[in-house]
Amino acid sequence: MATETKKAWATREKRDRADSATRAALLAAARTVFERRGYARTTVAGITAEAGVGRATFYVYFASKAEAFAVLAEQVRDRFLAGQDLSGVDAGDPYAVAEATITAYLDAYLDNLAFITVLQHQAITDPRMGALWEEIHGRPRRRSARYTRRLAEEGTADPAASPDAVARAAGGMVAGFATALAADPRDRDRAAAELTAMYIRLLGLPDRPGQRKGRA
Repeated sequence: MATETKKAWATREKRDRADSATRAALLAAARTVFERRGYARTTVAGITAEAGVGRATFYVYFASKAEAFAVLAEQVRDRFLAGQDLSGVDAGDPYAVAEATITAYLDAYLDNLAFITVLQHQAITDPRMGALWEEIHGRPRRRSARYTRRLAEEGTADPAASPDAVARAAGGMVAGFATALAADPRDRDRAAAELTAMYIRLLGLPDRPGQRKGRA
């Protein structure tokens, strides 16, 4: 009896792994097609052709292309929110926090820029995507604003503007740099350093001891 149960679980785990791999392959194919053709011109047939599977396989995992797009959009949202996870960073060091959050936000943009462009357009007419788009930007912005406000209240920093304005400016800078970097990602490290330097100025953090004036 125990042997039969063990075999049943092994069979189920094998099937679950296969299902997971197939779903992931469909999502990867869907993302490729959405980024290449845009939302309106993407079809289920186009997705399955990209994935090399039949339409019936697609409908095992997703009810429509809209559902597949929503899953991809949620993955992008989760990537941006994960960028504010400060694991391994000294939360008491505002310079380290600034570098970590700006760099993570920039990388999230660079890795998802093509899909973000499609998502932005879809958010205009799709309330669900509009809400998700706001979540992608709104939650990190509000968290950043709270952090800036706390630094100001502690006397650690003297922000250049209101906490919300500083957060919006930082997000806008990252988005602009990411768009410019799309053509040549080799400048990523320099861009991250410059964005961090500007963010530190926006926060109004004092120069570190021994730091040359005008440099972050």
